[in-house]
Amino acid sequence: MDYVFTILDYAFGVYQFMIIAYILMSWVPQMRETGIGQLLERLVEPYLAPFRRFIPTLGFIDISPIVALLALRFAYFGLISILDKLV
Repeated sequence: MDYVFTILDYAFGVYQFMIIAYILMSWVPQMRETGIGQLLERLVEPYLAPFRRFIPTLGFIDISPIVALLALRFAYFGLISILDKLV
């Protein structure tokens, strides 16, 4: 069962780095036009869209990705605790 925890940890970690990379790419708009930028947009934007609908921007600062990362982390810990109790 340890391999399941390892795979989940790896998957959540990779997705967090994808979100962070997508956020950093917003500072350089030309990067979003590349193949990697478009791939990240297709993978990350569906997760960020609900947070952007409910969380307003603070001037030019969009804090919804921060909330999305926190929600992803809470979901990870919740899933790990549920799986840990099943074992």
